[in-house]
Amino acid sequence: MYDVVIIGSGPAGLCAAIYAKRAGLEAVTIEKNPMSGGQVLNTYEVDNYPGLPGINGFDMGMKFREHADKLECEFKTAVVLSIAKGQSKEAGFTVKTDEGSFDTRAVVAATGAVHARLNIPGEEEFTGKGVSYCATCDGAFFKGRTVAVIGGGDVAAEDAIFLARSCEKVYLIHRRDELRAARVLQDKLKSLPNVEIIWDTVGEAIEGEDQVEGLLLKNVKTNETRKLAVQGVFVAVGVIPDSNLFQELTDRDEKGYIIAGEDGICSTDGIFAAGDVRKKKLRQIVTAVSDGANAINSVQEYLLRLKVTK
Repeated sequence: MYDVVIIGSGPAGLCAAIYAKRAGLEAVTIEKNPMSGGQVLNTYEVDNYPGLPGINGFDMGMKFREHADKLECEFKTAVVLSIAKGQSKEAGFTVKTDEGSFDTRAVVAATGAVHARLNIPGEEEFTGKGVSYCATCDGAFFKGRTVAVIGGGDVAAEDAIFLARSCEKVYLIHRRDELRAARVLQDKLKSLPNVEIIWDTVGEAIEGEDQVEGLLLKNVKTNETRKLAVQGVFVAVGVIPDSNLFQELTDRDEKGYIIAGEDGICSTDGIFAAGDVRKKKLRQIVTAVSDGANAINSVQEYLLRLKVTK
């Protein structure tokens, strides 16, 4: 019987693992991917994490994991299939995976979020054939080519800036007339001579034969359509919380984010949420690690109450 099972090893899960180990808890972190770090691994440059300006995301993820490994935190690579609640608080939960089951008194949901899709014709067909959700992963394949980035937030701006370093031309397609990205990113973006922002526009279809050859656009104000000749389409329109494992266990909002306060406490005793899967205003690496620490603090208090009431 574990004190806590942490599901996910992005910044929130890794910080939770570190804090759990330092607190002397019997803890295991379950990660479905072969490498810890979560979405941060695909970030070209992190410039807003205190003390580590300009570090690339992969190196940051590795540093987080190295810290956890130095403390001898326990990790398992497995896909979580289900989480079953016991008949009493003391019985806790059984986390079933494709590598076996884990009994635990508490669960920290640090499952993060996945890339949202456009759901337009050609997107699924050309995924991996010119359609990408990770500029830092796939940008090298488009050196000297013309690409489009769809989105208007920080990730879209960062992707466009990154791609502009090697691509001949980068179009940023945004459905509104102003970006949501941080001002420093907007200023950088607008200073690049090979980046063009197309306002009030959405993607209607992605076209091509064996590879992406064009992007059909529609102006949302005039309804006019046009075709853009591009060899790559990078989708950066937000994320969807990876919370389906918890849909029967605890409360979620209309978008699927787990409802929990800054303390990580959810509506179900013994379930705690940390990182991008939690409902909150700001989703950044720094807030994710904060969530991980807060969640474990709440786990400690919860376990103490269990002992008192036995």
